[in-house]
Amino acid sequence: MKAASISDFRELARRRLPNIFFEYIDGGSYAEETLRRNVGDLEAIALRQLVMRDTTKLDMSVQTLGQTMNMPVGLSPVGMAGMYARRGETQAARAAAKAGVPFCLSTVSVCSIEEVAATGTPPWFQLYMLKDRGYMRELLARVKAVGSPVLVFTVDLPTPGSRYRDIRSGFTGAGKLEAMMVQAWEGVTHPAWTWDVFVNGRPHTLGSVQAAVTEGKRVNDFLSWIGRNFDRSVTWKDLDWVRETWDGPIVVKGVLDAADARDAVKAGAQGLVVSNHGGRQLDGVKSSISALPRIAQAVGGDLEVYMDGGVRSGLDVLKALALGAKACFVGRPWAWALGAGGQPAIERMLDILRAELAVAMILTGCTDVRDAGRSLLDEG
Repeated sequence: MKAASISDFRELARRRLPNIFFEYIDGGSYAEETLRRNVGDLEAIALRQLVMRDTTKLDMSVQTLGQTMNMPVGLSPVGMAGMYARRGETQAARAAAKAGVPFCLSTVSVCSIEEVAATGTPPWFQLYMLKDRGYMRELLARVKAVGSPVLVFTVDLPTPGSRYRDIRSGFTGAGKLEAMMVQAWEGVTHPAWTWDVFVNGRPHTLGSVQAAVTEGKRVNDFLSWIGRNFDRSVTWKDLDWVRETWDGPIVVKGVLDAADARDAVKAGAQGLVVSNHGGRQLDGVKSSISALPRIAQAVGGDLEVYMDGGVRSGLDVLKALALGAKACFVGRPWAWALGAGGQPAIERMLDILRAELAVAMILTGCTDVRDAGRSLLDEG
């Protein structure tokens, strides 16, 4: 099957990936109500079709935090992407650079910050605050040394949400013997993935935090260590601690409330991502798109406002811009594409988003994404 839409990449990834990794990408927390809201609330927004406008020239470029994005789309941080395709984070970084959009590397990436930066375009870096502050200081220094332009401080994961799919698949909660049996079966039944990732994609560690873990070197060992080391005591004052090592732009990711957005401004952040972690943390909260307008109205003049969660098309991107986002970040779409076919599939996914955004702009009479506003929506 040739992928024509984001949902096609999802199906292709489902066919190719071991079930434990597909469910890890695809699932949300608890009953997955917020995961469904993210998608459904975007689908429910109606664009306003306008005709007989000169849309010969379209400008999709956006300037933000000292960078130019060729279109208002970036790749969100996705954990363990190197388990979906061989050295997956490097493939994603190359695809993003080719498209002229930012790629944000997860703290829990298989490839280290140095390996990804060696592709030629240093990524944005997503920071989880861990209890081991000495190691955090070393990590921030490494991120700065490779030239990462933006630090994305993710604040909505003081503790992992309960993800039932991961328990059912055997990815988490299984005993050592059971886990080994599940992994062996997955390898036998997914030979293409086994050859690409398991055989040729080593080492299977979390590269950016590898040096801090002493009690094992498997991915599950790293995840266990990180789970024990998430710092639930973090407050806005900790941004001052981050600033002792990091002097570049800071984007706070995981904001759903206008009061928190105003606190991000007071703490000196240069941007924020309206996000509920893709529906993977606190289930039952509002969708990202429904939270966006109030936050954009409250702080949009003080910092850059981005959004992620539920974006499945270029039409969704335009809807988010109309409601106050500077740009959208996508997570599952590029993870599905990576799992479906590596870098070429991510490039294809980004091309689809660009083409769909162009159609949406033409048929709403919008020639410049920087002019997108609520007038593009049919709110009658």
